[in-house]
Amino acid sequence: MGEISRKGLISVDDSVLLVIDIQEKLLPVMHDPERVLENNIKLARFAKIVGLPVLVTEQEKLGPTVPPLGGEIEHLDPVMKLHFNACRVPEFNERLAEIDRRNVVLTGIESHVCVTQTALDLVRGHNVHVVSDAVSSRARENYEVALHRMEHAGAIITSTEMVIYELLERAGTDEFREVLKLVK
Repeated sequence: MGEISRKGLISVDDSVLLVIDIQEKLLPVMHDPERVLENNIKLARFAKIVGLPVLVTEQEKLGPTVPPLGGEIEHLDPVMKLHFNACRVPEFNERLAEIDRRNVVLTGIESHVCVTQTALDLVRGHNVHVVSDAVSSRARENYEVALHRMEHAGAIITSTEMVIYELLERAGTDEFREVLKLVK
């Protein structure tokens, strides 16, 4: 893994999509769950198109990753956890190390609990890009505080379309034509 740089663009060959706990018992009680699900599905479909690795976590006892999203993730094999912070789970750290990417594109729920705690640990060794329209909390206030705290700690706050176009890099390709269907 290369040197960490908090500046500059990310690319497919040095990034991983990390989806935190978008599960059956948790998603319905989030603020704007439809937006979160829609943007995570876009990102999962995009990951398939460009070959971006995807790592998923699930909090124990909250059910599986919601089927509309889980069905879009190739080789779905979530890391099960009891810790809020995924970085406290040895299997998560092993899988992330195997993927060996310096940029983590982070989505999931809840913004102020599992997403923030994981991001605060990840910024120590990775560039963390929190996708603001693909994360949520039950209360909008907690979501806003979480984004502010993660950004203050060194995470980069971004959006679904920003990530997609940044990783895509250029127009005029077959991948670009496939991706246009996702964002239009």
